[in-house]
Amino acid sequence: MINKIKPNIWQFIFREFGSCVYLIKINNQNILVDTGSSDNKHELLSDLKELNIKPEQIGMVLLTHNHWDHEGNISLFRNARVYGNKKDFKDKKITDIYKLKIKEIKIIDTPGHTPGSISLLYQDVLFSGDTLFHNGIGRTDFPESSHKDMIKSLEELRGIDYKILLPGHT
Repeated sequence: MINKIKPNIWQFIFREFGSCVYLIKINNQNILVDTGSSDNKHELLSDLKELNIKPEQIGMVLLTHNHWDHEGNISLFRNARVYGNKKDFKDKKITDIYKLKIKEIKIIDTPGHTPGSISLLYQDVLFSGDTLFHNGIGRTDFPESSHKDMIKSLEELRGIDYKILLPGHT
């Protein structure tokens, strides 16, 4: 399912786990926030096709954290530069998110769900990954999770000025 959030932001919601992927168009560049699970591959490709976008037209992928339901389709986007926090992506060929050169996007460290979880602020839109949901917070019961870090991250997000919350799951 596709929801148009703003003139240049779309939300793709997948049946499996209620996972969300986001498309942002900035300066004629197609940017994905997360890629969903490989189980959602066909839905993701179908949603992009509905917007007349081919996988090779995705220029960047910004990963909120290293869990399979968020980075499972990065191989579809061979032309894209893939960014993530090196705290999560030590062994993968991922560009450090702090080398991102898009001044309109602010990177916010939000560890807790994973050590390298990040959120992204673009205009008045917060892409929160699995840190903050509309009706709750991300899980901290994984071996790499930290409830203490999650609390600090939520306190930091409380100070961010945004109007639209776009989490990693519905």
